[in-house]
Amino acid sequence: MAKCKHVHVNDPSRQFVLILKELSSYEDVGKILRVEGECGMSSQDMDFEAEQLSQTVHVEIAQAKSYLDTPYSQGTVWKRSSESLLNKLKHMKSFFGLEGNGQVTSETFELRKQPRCGVPDMAGYHFFPRKIKWPVLDLTYRIVNYTLDLSWEEVDQAMQEAFRVWSDVTPLHFTRISNGTADIMISFGSKEHGDLVPFDGPLGQLAHAFPPGDNIGGDVHFDDDEKWTNDSRDFNLFMVAAHELGHTLGLHHSSDPEALMYPLYTYRDLKDFFLSEDDIEGIQVLYGPKKRTISAKAPQKCDPSFSTDAVAEIHGEKIIFKDIFVWHHNLQMIHEDWIAIDSLWPELPNFQVDAAYYSPEKDLLFIFRGKMYWALKDYKILSGYPQKLYDLGFPSHVQRVDAAFYDVKSRKTKFFTRDQLWSYDERFHSMEHGYPKRIMEEFHGIVHKVDAAYQQN
Repeated sequence: MAKCKHVHVNDPSRQFVLILKELSSYEDVGKILRVEGECGMSSQDMDFEAEQLSQTVHVEIAQAKSYLDTPYSQGTVWKRSSESLLNKLKHMKSFFGLEGNGQVTSETFELRKQPRCGVPDMAGYHFFPRKIKWPVLDLTYRIVNYTLDLSWEEVDQAMQEAFRVWSDVTPLHFTRISNGTADIMISFGSKEHGDLVPFDGPLGQLAHAFPPGDNIGGDVHFDDDEKWTNDSRDFNLFMVAAHELGHTLGLHHSSDPEALMYPLYTYRDLKDFFLSEDDIEGIQVLYGPKKRTISAKAPQKCDPSFSTDAVAEIHGEKIIFKDIFVWHHNLQMIHEDWIAIDSLWPELPNFQVDAAYYSPEKDLLFIFRGKMYWALKDYKILSGYPQKLYDLGFPSHVQRVDAAFYDVKSRKTKFFTRDQLWSYDERFHSMEHGYPKRIMEEFHGIVHKVDAAYQQN
């Protein structure tokens, strides 16, 4: 049998081969490695001696073991997987948007080096076998100790703002206590810190949290070997805390890079920080939306400052959306008044609509909110909805649709997002080539964001 070519240990993908050899059977390694030239991956070909490896590679092996094994080895806390290494890597690559096969590439190798949450990534291997949430909406938290990187006041403020991220979109209420045992105990520690899930020193795992429950359940631990800040330097405590609190409330990791619950650390400008629709949808599945304290007073149609959120026309009847209300107008109606959205469509959440349009080809009303949209037939939501904007062909950076209307002449739907115009072909279910364009290219004189749009039929 031909002998395998010499392996250079300074090549990340080759280092990963050696790491995989330590982690699994030769059979799995043979399936995972992309074979090049005459290099076959039998056990004989993989006969590398440990003493051939530099000390650096031994460190890399130890770190990779920790990375790949963590999602599957937390005992009673995080359920161990019996999946083969091949399937683990397939799921991991697919989760992070890489080609979903079991082959190791330099991209795969680099994943473990990125600063991250210490909770397992892949949805199929989550630490709870079913959805877990707190049985009550009023929860307590306690900051047990502090990092020396920030003042106590700065830590307190970061935690308060992190809790507010979740209380702003749910009925949850958080109260801080100074003594005793709280539902959520927050602490800083390094290496072995009392929970059998040691930290790995600077970089790598930044923090971890435990799902809702008694004892250690709900607790959040921050690695005190990291440098914590309240700005863009090193690791922003608020950003990491808000993410970890999502876990304490029962959320899994998200594969959406725009989501707060994405496992890899990314700093965002705090002035423009917002929860993604993926985060909001996830937490509201568990606890429901925040109960609004909106005045029962409906909008005044004759108010000179009145503006609409969305407009659609169905069989000659205008449907106008404003706040959580809807007004439908036709020539046969004698009395016209605003009603709550969920009174007209009981299955639809009672939220403020971003955009809406009616497709005569499909005889469906489409309603948009954030990164989600619903299809309605009469007063019912179609099965399979809501769906996400990228299902229509929008890129991931489009967070919402400002306005939309169906163009009868071209049989295409026009979408407005900030200063851009998109064209969706209803017949072929795809975005039209050549878009997006600047809105002013087709609608001369419109240079600002569009609030609502519809076409008079």
